[in-house]
Amino acid sequence: EHSYGPSKKQIADKYEMNKSNFEKRANRIIKGAKSLWGQKAMNAHPNLPVPKAEEMVKYILSLRNPSDTTK
Repeated sequence: EHSYGPSKKQIADKYEMNKSNFEKRANRIIKGAKSLWGQKAMNAHPNLPVPKAEEMVKYILSLRNPSDTTK
């Protein structure tokens, strides 16, 4: 199966661990998004509660390399 879009690690490396990013990224999970990481659109998950989407984002952003302070 081919995966579209970035790996979780690539997302973690791009976005800092902060409340603003939790909210923004959770909103993209719920509403869907396109053109951020290529031409393929990310499916929307409109039935996913905001707190659950934010938990997902917190986990993904926790994968960031702790020594990487340049981003």
